[in-house]
Amino acid sequence: MAPDSRVYRLVDGISNVYLVDDGELTLLDAGTPGDAKAIREGIRALGHAVADVDRVLLTHYDYDHVGALASLGLNAPIHAGEPDATYVTGAAKPPLFDKKGLSQRVLGRNLDFPDLTSVPVTDGEVIGGFRAYHTPGHTAGHMVYLHEGLDVAFLGDCVRESEHTLEPMPGFLCADSKRNHESIKEFFERAPTFEYGAPGHGEPITAGASAVLRRVAAGL
Repeated sequence: MAPDSRVYRLVDGISNVYLVDDGELTLLDAGTPGDAKAIREGIRALGHAVADVDRVLLTHYDYDHVGALASLGLNAPIHAGEPDATYVTGAAKPPLFDKKGLSQRVLGRNLDFPDLTSVPVTDGEVIGGFRAYHTPGHTAGHMVYLHEGLDVAFLGDCVRESEHTLEPMPGFLCADSKRNHESIKEFFERAPTFEYGAPGHGEPITAGASAVLRRVAAGL
């Protein structure tokens, strides 16, 4: 996936990791701990060093989206919605008596905390070329990032790709599936149209992504 050859998928394993080069380098999510080598090699193959990355945008805190942060050798701030931003560095722990929080805690035992600055992101905030949209449901701090200049939305885990379309993330994987459905509809209503959709899982949507998301929202 490379609109204008400036959006790259570095990892397409358990979860996707993207790099955007729009004059600055932005890493979107960070895969599992085992993805660190592929991320480093992918960045180098594009002619950059890991130290060149200007920022990390996290769609949310989950094992398969933050796993490589501590071992990449980054020197960049991590931007994430609250409360997820506090979980990334270990400043706080996910709630124990919560189905999502419990799984995050269990899997989090296999994570190292990155020695990086975690910057809380608010709804509507502009970070470089991206605008953040708070889309709680999969996690409480889930964010979608829209880059209007490149016509691409990084959708995280509010939806996933399946059979060339998008569908809501299954309820058993969400902190609050009803709220996730509401967030999908709200994001579609609020956001400008975009051609490309980059989900956290599955293949990117490379044409008419807004129309695909409209059909998802209409069915909720």
